[in-house]
Amino acid sequence: MTYKTEQRNILLSFLMENPDTMFSAKQIETALATKNISRSAVYRNLAELENENKIRRCTVNGSREVMYQFFDTQSCRNHIHLSCKKCGKIFHMENQVADSFINEISASQGFNINKAETTLYGVCAQCQ
Repeated sequence: MTYKTEQRNILLSFLMENPDTMFSAKQIETALATKNISRSAVYRNLAELENENKIRRCTVNGSREVMYQFFDTQSCRNHIHLSCKKCGKIFHMENQVADSFINEISASQGFNINKAETTLYGVCAQCQ
C-alpha cells in the first residue's frame, strides 16, 4: 500500500524539479534537511517511487553508490541518457544519434537496446 504523505510529496516535488540530475539518498536527505524529512522516510519513499516507475535507480560506475533520478516523463522514456561522471548532470542523446547507435548495435551484435533503461557515462563538454 502506498501512502501519499507530505514527506513523499516533498521528495517527489524535489525530484521533479531536478529531472536532469541524479542524486544519492544522502544528497536528497541533505537537500531536504530543512523540510524535516527523516532518513527512513527518504529511503522508504525512494523504494516506493522506484516500484511505481516514477524514478529510476542506478549505480555509479566503479562505485557501490546508488543514484536516483526522476523518470516519470515521456521524454525521459524515449531517450538514451548521457551522464557526466564529474558534475552528475544528465543529458538526453539526440534521437537521430540514438537510433543510429541502436540500429548499429542491433545489426552488428544482434543485441536490442532499451532506450529507457540505457545510460552512458562519460564527461560532458563543460567539464572537459
